Amino acid sequence: MNARSETIDAEPTTEVDTNLAAVTEVEAGIRDFVRNDIAYLRRAPVTTSPETAPLEPNTDATVNNVNSLIQRVAGTSLAEIEKLISELESLRDLLHAEGQRVQREISGYAQLSQAAMKSTRMIADNVSQWKRAADGLRNS
Repeated sequence: MNARSETIDAEPTTEVDTNLAAVTEVEAGIRDFVRNDIAYLRRAPVTTSPETAPLEPNTDATVNNVNSLIQRVAGTSLAEIEKLISELESLRDLLHAEGQRVQREISGYAQLSQAAMKSTRMIADNVSQWKRAADGLRNS
């Protein structure tokens, strides 16, 4: 579900246009379906006798058809949205775990850096003591 299109390559724009045309065609089909299925409800019922029942079974069938159509159209979108939500949740968990790992690595590097600084100070102190001792031997 990536709606980005790059202006360098003409193919993504064509694909977006094709997808837009398909969506428009589906929407037009839904409108036509609803108009055709519900058109008879707009007309006044012609009854010849009071015993004639209204068009209730057809109305129920039409409502069921429209509901099933909406569920099919919306079902795909809802499934994609739920899939996207689960992907985002797993990505959030991954980012959280990676953040903790990076914090541990930084802490380890900080401890290593402090140990290196202490070792460097000890070496520098020992070298300066050796230098003083060597200077004292030369002077004597």
